[in-house]
Amino acid sequence: MQRIPFTILALLGAILFAGCKTKAPPTRAEIQQQALPNLALTNAWKAGGAMGVIQDNWLDTFNDEQLNALVLEAVTNSPDLRVSAARVEQAGQYVELAKAALRPMLAIAGTGGFKGGGGSDVSSALQGIMLAASWEPDLWGRMRYGRNAAQASYASAQADFQFARQSLAATTAKSWFTASETWLQMQLAADMVKSAKDLVALAEKRQQVGAGNEQEVALARANLGTYQDTAKQVGLAHQQALRALELLLGRYPSAELAARESLPPLPGPVPVGMPLATLERRPDLIAAERRVAAAFNRVGEAKAARLPRLILNGSVAAVNSDVIELKPGFQNPVGGFGGKLIAPVYTGGALQAQVKIRTLEQKEAVAQYAAMALRAIGDVENALAAGQNLAEREQLLQQNVTDQQHALELAQTAYHVGQIDLRSVQQQQLSVYAARLTMLRVQSEELSQRANLHLVLGGSFETAAPQPTPVAAK
Repeated sequence: MQRIPFTILALLGAILFAGCKTKAPPTRAEIQQQALPNLALTNAWKAGGAMGVIQDNWLDTFNDEQLNALVLEAVTNSPDLRVSAARVEQAGQYVELAKAALRPMLAIAGTGGFKGGGGSDVSSALQGIMLAASWEPDLWGRMRYGRNAAQASYASAQADFQFARQSLAATTAKSWFTASETWLQMQLAADMVKSAKDLVALAEKRQQVGAGNEQEVALARANLGTYQDTAKQVGLAHQQALRALELLLGRYPSAELAARESLPPLPGPVPVGMPLATLERRPDLIAAERRVAAAFNRVGEAKAARLPRLILNGSVAAVNSDVIELKPGFQNPVGGFGGKLIAPVYTGGALQAQVKIRTLEQKEAVAQYAAMALRAIGDVENALAAGQNLAEREQLLQQNVTDQQHALELAQTAYHVGQIDLRSVQQQQLSVYAARLTMLRVQSEELSQRANLHLVLGGSFETAAPQPTPVAAK
């Protein structure tokens, strides 16, 4: 009976072992349980909010075509997004690199030359070609763990990129609202300066006719100076808002962008879903979850690195020479295969330390996920509370503006019948401007908080929010 060569047995055994599955990383629920063991995530938000499924395409709810165009320009031209996109592509290539380690390697080598005399290189007189192949069976899953870790890192980079796009869209929207707010503030500030100038003229006229004094004139001029200074500050704030927006768009910061001359109305209530749904939707938390999976696979890779490695190789070659006499009985072409076993015996504790390092990195990834999850939940609660507070303030300020306007109408009536002078009317007009200015700030902040709320809930500004799908380990 012919004995089967040992190398063939080794090859069959390697293939058998190479088919073993690696351990799957912890699931999302397991990560949340490990990271947040004392946190209940099934209850509704404490700060309230409309129940319902979190919706995407929130940008269209503002019904502002120019805002849509600006966001598209920002996500197209942003250098920061190009950096993130390059990182995603890099992570994808690391996946291909990890996959390549699992495949056989093929190489072709050739040699040739011509006959010569003197001190010519004898090897140049050989003519031949060789095809060589080598393959390392993944006996213990070391390379597959590495591949799985690369795939998880790739998914993490993709999720980080999606969150960066969503953050840029929200920042662009808030900058657009701020530019509109400061433009409206400039108009109000100009009206306040005009009213203050009228008060100075009245004070000077009253002094001329003996009804006033120099103190009233000085006080009116001081108030005018204050309003003029406020107008200068608001003008600078508007220019800075435009420059910040232009930089987001990838433009030169020339402060030449024309702002919207009115604030868009606040959209209706936003479905906020449940806290658990937010953790499952937010791309930055998905990225953190994938980093935990990558760290888990790196632990498996480090553990498998302590075990023996088997490398199989084979080759076939054909060699001829007009100078060198080949060995008698040499068959041309010739081939063969073999293998080598590499087993770490003593590495000074390096492999054990590597396992500990990877284990600590996994603990760090879990802790980072916990910190991000808590911060995300806090962001939503704060955004909901701020939105509710601003809505209540707007109602109060709206009533204040109405009352101030009514007081102005009464003052104008009293002036027409001779009960008061025009100075009282102008002072009341300034009070109306101040009330409108305060309400304008609150309305702008409401719009910004609405964009913040969509971002922290994990809603996409586009029609659909693409999310990376975890790759199952094999």
